[in-house]
Amino acid sequence: MTEQVMLLPDDEYNKTLLDNVHPAGWVNPQPSGRYNIVVIGAGTAGLVTAAIAAGVGAKVALIEKHLLGGDCLNVGCVPSKGIIRASRAWAQMQNAEEFGIHIPGAVKYDFSEAMARMRRLRARISRIDSAHRYKSLGVDVFIGEGRFSGPDMIEVGGQTLTFKKAAICTGARAAAPTIEGLREAGYLTNETIFSLTDLPYRLGIIGAGPIGSEMAQCFARFGSRVTLLERMGHLLPREDADAAEIVQRQMMKDGVQFIFDSKIVRVESRGNEKAIYYEMHGSMKELVVDQILVGVGRAPNVEGLGLEKVGVECTGSGVKVNHRLQTTNARIYAAGDICSPFKFTHAADAMAQIVIQNALFPHPFGLAYAGADSLLMPWCTYTQPEIAHVGLYEADAKAKGWEVETFTYKLDEVDRAILDGEDEGFARIHVRKGTDKILGATIVAAHAGEMISEFTVLMKTGHGLKTLTSTIHPYPTQAEVIKKVGNAWRKANFTESQKNILKKWFAWTR
Repeated sequence: MTEQVMLLPDDEYNKTLLDNVHPAGWVNPQPSGRYNIVVIGAGTAGLVTAAIAAGVGAKVALIEKHLLGGDCLNVGCVPSKGIIRASRAWAQMQNAEEFGIHIPGAVKYDFSEAMARMRRLRARISRIDSAHRYKSLGVDVFIGEGRFSGPDMIEVGGQTLTFKKAAICTGARAAAPTIEGLREAGYLTNETIFSLTDLPYRLGIIGAGPIGSEMAQCFARFGSRVTLLERMGHLLPREDADAAEIVQRQMMKDGVQFIFDSKIVRVESRGNEKAIYYEMHGSMKELVVDQILVGVGRAPNVEGLGLEKVGVECTGSGVKVNHRLQTTNARIYAAGDICSPFKFTHAADAMAQIVIQNALFPHPFGLAYAGADSLLMPWCTYTQPEIAHVGLYEADAKAKGWEVETFTYKLDEVDRAILDGEDEGFARIHVRKGTDKILGATIVAAHAGEMISEFTVLMKTGHGLKTLTSTIHPYPTQAEVIKKVGNAWRKANFTESQKNILKKWFAWTR
């Protein structure tokens, strides 16, 4: 029988969440015979692997020691987007007069209610990942710590499961940088920030990657005095500098303060305050805050799995896999954050499907092996505006020795973006010179995450800008910027010789 787990705050929404993803009193099934596949870890990669395998008739066991749903449901995508939406509503209220809305008297903003809304919606979504649902799908769900105990054996809760194939899907966890005094002073990560019920008055955030940037803007809109510290020269260092600058300007309007090109030396606790000492341009400075959020670093969850007993090698970044997602033990596969450089839910989903094809459907079934090296991975940072990207950046393409043409079209020339008051941003494509082949694309827009898929589909299916420019896009939409950037390519590639031929033709036919 599973032990009771408590989530803070201990309210009805978190109790509902636990009833779904770590039900008290859950009795593990009695294993009978050999499993076609045993999956350790019930985050996105593990859940998708187990569901598909059971759906095609395989005998499947799924092991989770903490919460089904993993990071995405419990401490990642779902709660973060829930509070980002709330903070966006707060920002819209503060700009209501622009749209002719005049609110008499003071407006009451309640951070605890915004967080309660997130917990309520997370609990609702958790039914999809629940232990009872997976049991109904035909999966044997074991709640407990799984550990390899032999060549084809895994122990969990005092029972031994035998397997033909296994999949390690244990994910990764937040890791903190080595900073003197940080651990002693205490800090938040994505695993703890969503438990807050009181708004920090002063919030220091270490790291201006996606997590740090999203939470900085979100909490600034809630009313925290947010300071974001980053070693590099701008936020979101992976993205194009001009794309990051657009987001940075908006975040500054929202009240976020930035400290770039800085190195944090130590942290001290002063009662209820925390002092961050950082070096910048050769001098030591101090920042005093009430809470610190660490938004850098991930550590793979490999401890306690008994990997050495089955010859599965791992490094500091996770389990070693080949392009088929096999570990160094050919009977054992891995998927998701435990082995992927792409720490995204959609990446874990895609990798799980590769594991299923390679582990359960060998060549006699007529299926070719699937490879993770063929994955085309889009991503999005959910600031306002959002930044979404797929494929190569210009520097990456040039590093491969390719001649590249880059085309950018700004949103301030797109009617719908202007009318929506969301005209800060652009669409950018990189194409191989002399062709219409798309090598990569970046979109900065209010709904960039929704829009990037059009480029992703074109690239995945081998279609180029000729297909894009011949496709009708409805007017007025912000997605029209995609068609317009394609037209910029078409105009640039309409050669002088073609123009001269047409001029002669028109003159002759007058």
